[in-house]
Amino acid sequence: MDKSKYGFNKLVSSFKFAFQGIVHGYTAGQNIIIMTVLAFLAVTLGIIFKIQVYEMLIVLVLIGIILPLELINTAIEAVVDLHDGNSKSRYGKIAKDCAAGALTIASIVAFVIGIIIFLPHIIKLF
Repeated sequence: MDKSKYGFNKLVSSFKFAFQGIVHGYTAGQNIIIMTVLAFLAVTLGIIFKIQVYEMLIVLVLIGIILPLELINTAIEAVVDLHDGNSKSRYGKIAKDCAAGALTIASIVAFVIGIIIFLPHIIKLF
């Protein structure tokens, strides 16, 4: 076993790089900020409406899927831009569009699930 690949310092470095990636995601674009605000709103509404524990778990799992997908989308865009430079290759467009499409599908599903969870509570207000 190669000790240089393992150890506490390597672990700390890995987390440092991961957090740098998260910070970059938040500084590179507005979409993840919007999604984070919506996530905070969903959790807050869950607390206010006193949704069931399993419903809150679903909300948290969806947040745990959507935010990382946005970071992956940002990473794919960066890699394509690095490879393509300013040119717009067909394959670069496919990669970017597919990554954005995956995020869009997940967001739509999360939105529908959010409606299913929160709409009955909102209707009770009226």
